[in-house]
Amino acid sequence: MEFRHLRYFLVLAEELHFGRAARRLSISQPPLSLNIQQLEASVGARLLTRNSKSVQLTAAGQAFVPAARALLEQAAQAASHARDVGQGMAGSLTIGFAGTMLYSGLPKILERFQAEHPLLRLMLKELSSSEQLIELSHDRLDLGFVHTTRVPPELSQTLVASQAFVCCLPAGHALAGKRSLSLNLLQGEPFAVVSRTVSPDYHERILAICTEAGFYPEIRYELRHWLSVVSLVSQGMGVALVPAALRQSAMAGTAFVPLDTATTPYDTHCLWKTARDNAALAAFVNAVRAASGQAAGKTAGQQMEQEKAKVTAWNPAGNQRASKPKEIIP
Repeated sequence: MEFRHLRYFLVLAEELHFGRAARRLSISQPPLSLNIQQLEASVGARLLTRNSKSVQLTAAGQAFVPAARALLEQAAQAASHARDVGQGMAGSLTIGFAGTMLYSGLPKILERFQAEHPLLRLMLKELSSSEQLIELSHDRLDLGFVHTTRVPPELSQTLVASQAFVCCLPAGHALAGKRSLSLNLLQGEPFAVVSRTVSPDYHERILAICTEAGFYPEIRYELRHWLSVVSLVSQGMGVALVPAALRQSAMAGTAFVPLDTATTPYDTHCLWKTARDNAALAAFVNAVRAASGQAAGKTAGQQMEQEKAKVTAWNPAGNQRASKPKEIIP
C-alpha cells in the first residue's frame, strides 16, 4: 500500500466516477484503475463496485475512507513537523543557566526568540557553571550560560555579557551612601561569597581582587546562589562583591556601590557543542549573538565609568532612589 493509492482512492470515493477522478488527478483512467486494484489487493477486500454506468463504495470501502484520510493527514503532519525541525522552527532546546542570567538579559532573549519560533519548546535548568559543563558533555543540555573560562575544546562559545563587580552592602552600613568606594575600606569585614565548589572561577576572582586591593578577605559565609548572598547581606550579616546585574534584584535592605578602580570584569559565555548539527540550536545561538553584540563590545573601563555614574538602586541610608539601571543585554 502506498500513499498514492490512498490519494487515488479518496478522490474516486468523492467523485464516484473514474473519468472525473482521473481528470482531478491529472492522469488517464487505466493507471487509476490499476492503482485501485493494487490497493484492494493490499487491503484484501473490495472497496468499490463498478460497472459501465456507476461506481459505488462497498461497506469495506465506506469504512476505509476515514482511515485512509487520517493516514494521509498524519503523513502530511509528520512531513511538516520534520521540515520545521530541519529548519529550526520546531522541536525543543534544553538551556542551562547560572542564576545571574535572570538579571543579565536572558528573559528578554527567551521572550524574543519564543515569539519568533512559537513551535520550539524551550526548557530551562538553573545549574552552576561546572554542572553545566558536565551536562553539555553528556548531551543533556543544548546550550549553557556560564561564568568560566575553563571550557573544553569540543565546545564553542560566544561572549554574552561583560559586567563590573560592585560592592553589596547592608543598607545601614557606614559606606552605603557613597557613590563609589575603594575596596580596601572593606578590609576586616565578614564576606559572603558563592561557594568554591559551585563557582570556582568566581571564588578565585574575589580572592584575587581583594588581594590586589591589599588584603585577604575574611570569608565568613559560603553559599550556593547569588540571591542567597544578597539576602544575607540585606540582613546585615556581611558584605559581598557581586556582578552589577544583581542590583536589579531590588532586594530591600541592600545598597550596591561601584568600585572606584577597574577590576577584571565578570564575563558570561554561551556554550554549545561544536559538532551538534541542529538548526534550532543554530537559530538560538544567532539570537544570543544578536542580543549580546553591544554588551560584548564594552570594555571593563567603560563599565566601571557607567557604574560610578549611577546612584545605587536603593539606598535607605541616603534615602534616595535612583533610576533603574540599564541591563547588560538589550
